Amino acid sequence: MGISGAHSIETVEDLRRHLQWAIELEHATIPPYMCALYSLEPGSNVEAAQVISSVFVEEMLHLALAANLLNAVGGEPRLDAPELLPAYPHPLPHGDRSVNLQLAPFGSEALELFLSIERPASAQALPESDGYRTIGQFYAALELGIRTLVDTLGEDAVFCGDPNRQLNEMHFNSGGGQVIPVHDLKSALAALAEIVEQGEGAARTEVWDGEKDVFHPERDQVAHYYRFLELKEGRRFQPGDTPQSGPTGEPIVFDPTKILPMRPNPRTTDYLEGSEVRRAQEEFNNTYCLLLYLLEDTFNGSPSQMRDALGAMYALKSQARALMAMPSGDGRTTAGPTFEYVAPEDRA
Repeated sequence: MGISGAHSIETVEDLRRHLQWAIELEHATIPPYMCALYSLEPGSNVEAAQVISSVFVEEMLHLALAANLLNAVGGEPRLDAPELLPAYPHPLPHGDRSVNLQLAPFGSEALELFLSIERPASAQALPESDGYRTIGQFYAALELGIRTLVDTLGEDAVFCGDPNRQLNEMHFNSGGGQVIPVHDLKSALAALAEIVEQGEGAARTEVWDGEKDVFHPERDQVAHYYRFLELKEGRRFQPGDTPQSGPTGEPIVFDPTKILPMRPNPRTTDYLEGSEVRRAQEEFNNTYCLLLYLLEDTFNGSPSQMRDALGAMYALKSQARALMAMPSGDGRTTAGPTFEYVAPEDRA
C-alpha cells in the first residue's frame, strides 16, 4: 500500500501510530541479532562479535530515538506488550512479508536475513508507510508525514509532547551514534537521519555512516548493511570502496567451528515442564519481559530506569549463553532463548 493509501500519515494520530510501528520495527531486529551474537563461542570470532554487538547496540539506540520521536508528538511508547514478541518465525513488522525473522545461530542463513533487514532503499524507491520493501522507505514516509503535518498544522501543534520524557543518553560501549532529544522539526529530522544512516549509509551511494568505528577509532564506521556484507565477503571496506566495488580491504578471520549449534526458533513447549532447559528458557523470558517493562518505563517519564534496563541486558547475556551450552536433546543442537512474552501477572 502506497503513501496515499489508508496507511498514509495525514493526522498527528496517524503519525503517533506509525512511530509506535517504528518502535516495533526497531525492537524486532534485536532478538535475532542477540541469538547470532551469543551463538559465537566466547573469545572466538572476535571481529564477527564486534560487528553484531555494534549493530545490536545501535538498534537499541534507534529504539530510543523512535521513542523520543513518539514522545515529542504526544504519544506513549509501548514495549511491554505481546505484539512485540510474536511467535518465530514471523515477518518484519508492517514490512516486506518475504523477510521472515528467525531465531538462529550465526551463519550464512542468518547473514542473508540480516542483509535483507538492513538493505538500503534504491534511489527510485518511493516512501512507503506500510508494506515497505526497505526500512529506509518506511522512514522516508515518516519524514514526509512529519514535514507535511508541520507545514499544515505548525510546529507547536505537532511537537506537543512533554520535553521531560526525552531520553538524552544511553551508556553503551560498543556502538556509535547518539541519542537525540526531539522537540522540533530540526531535531526530529536529525533523529530520523541517525537511524537511516546507521542502517543504509550516509548517502545511498556510500557505505559509511558518518561515525568512527568504536572498536577501531582510526577507521570510519560502515553502515549496518555493509558491516554484514563485510562478514559475508570475509573482507573489510577500505577508503575508496563503494557499494559497487564491495569490500576490498583486509580479510576478516572467521572460524565456523566456533559457533554453538543453537536449534533454530526454539519454543518452551519443546521441553517438558520443569526440565532444566525449559526452566532456563522461562527464566530468560522473564528477564527479557522485565527489560521491555523497564524500557517502557524509561520512555514514559522515568529516564533513570535505563540503568536497570542495562542491568537486565547483562543478565540476558549470561542466561542466553548458558542456554546455548545446554544440549537440546536431539543429539546435534543446543537449546537457545525463545523470546516468548510473559504476561505481567505470570512473571516470576
